[in-house]
Amino acid sequence: MIRHPHFAPIAALIAEPPRAVMLAELLGGRALTATELAAGAEVAPSTASAHLAKLVAGSLLSVEVQGRHRYYRLAGREVARALETLGVLVGPPLGEDPFERAALHELRFARTCYDHLAGQLGVAMRCALLERGILREDGVEHRVTGRGEAWFAAFGVDLQAARRARRSFARRCLDWTERRPHLAGALGAALLGRLVDRAWVTRRCNERALDLTLAGRSALARELGLRF
Repeated sequence: MIRHPHFAPIAALIAEPPRAVMLAELLGGRALTATELAAGAEVAPSTASAHLAKLVAGSLLSVEVQGRHRYYRLAGREVARALETLGVLVGPPLGEDPFERAALHELRFARTCYDHLAGQLGVAMRCALLERGILREDGVEHRVTGRGEAWFAAFGVDLQAARRARRSFARRCLDWTERRPHLAGALGAALLGRLVDRAWVTRRCNERALDLTLAGRSALARELGLRF
């Protein structure tokens, strides 16, 4: 009788280096083609297709066909959460050359973790929301305080829609690089959406890294006392 989860098949899927790279490329919530994933993993397109088929069969990826193109994405938030947790165990890479170190520095500062904000910026925002009494910790989740209801409404976040979402509302997510929690769940996704809508942060094409704009720096200093 099996008394524990059967980790081995999933671990074997992730353990193959090209597949691990492909999964990491998709951690930002984007959908990419086999050609794009092959380039990132530095393997031939035919090899990438074989790896991707295994990841889809193992329920780690989903695939959507649009015309002649097949777009791959993580199968869900649970997959992203598991990969981010594995990243915490491994620790952040150091970078082998100046260009790579610069890219890792940018990724560590601000990035997407599936559909919410991560990195130093994400961790700092969660801390500021707690310190200002906008959020209150409730185990692995967070509650919005009375003061927070007003703050999020003024910021343009629809709390009722976030509460109705079929997912956790405002879960803690342990940050891969910072080893401290950032805000995930429906509220975390809605908060990142408003930051982008207001052009306080901007997304990079086909990258997880986010840029904090001058307007965002000024606004976060004013709203939450954050200075970068």
